[in-house]
Amino acid sequence: MPSIPEILTAMSLFARKPYKSEATNFIEELKAKRPTLEAEQRAGRARLWDRAQDRDAAADWSDAQVAQQPYVYQTK
Repeated sequence: MPSIPEILTAMSLFARKPYKSEATNFIEELKAKRPTLEAEQRAGRARLWDRAQDRDAAADWSDAQVAQQPYVYQTK
């Protein structure tokens, strides 16, 4: 029969290995296989989202929108 200190050590929350989900393990393995992955993601974001916006074109787009009728299926 195990002694009390052995049981407390075995049941201690601090003695256990921290939990890692399958998704976390997958991402860590992917980053280990492809160390340039984060740089590639940043380059893709910069190419698609991190750009200067043309305010004149946005204003023209907003002005060209047609207001929707209160009841969509109503005809004039």
